[in-house]
Amino acid sequence: MKFGVVIFPSKKLQDLVNSYRKRYDPHYALIPPHLTLKNAFEATEEDAKDLADKLRQIARNTNPFSLKTSKISSFQPVNNVIYFKVDKTEELVALHSEVNQEFSEQNPDYAFVPHITIGQKLSNDEHSDVFGSLSMTKLDHEETIDRFHLLYQLENGSWTVYETFRLGKE
Repeated sequence: MKFGVVIFPSKKLQDLVNSYRKRYDPHYALIPPHLTLKNAFEATEEDAKDLADKLRQIARNTNPFSLKTSKISSFQPVNNVIYFKVDKTEELVALHSEVNQEFSEQNPDYAFVPHITIGQKLSNDEHSDVFGSLSMTKLDHEETIDRFHLLYQLENGSWTVYETFRLGKE
């Protein structure tokens, strides 16, 4: 089975992100807007139970923190992904690092750039047009993150929550 670890932002931010994703993200119907803490990886149901125990411990030792997004950016020329850039905070970087330490055998493909995707799999021309018009968009959103989620992928390609982990002492 495929699993991943993500943060889902507030409904308010998800609605804003989805206003773009509807048009620019072919994965729109497969997963809600999210910030990826751990990219998709293969694991058995048994592995997932052990992993959930470790994630529960990480959550217990992590306090809620602020998530702030203030601009639209792109991974061009690496790939044609357009995203809401999330400010790197100590807490977010530490949480990402701790979650990924549990998977030492799986090296991440890219350095951690906190973001919430709004468009992907765009042609070069599409990317250029869309990013050109969106890059001037002013964003000023801040919220408190108090949980993260272990997801698994269903046979139809969509993702669903396996378990939710609340930050801080329960």
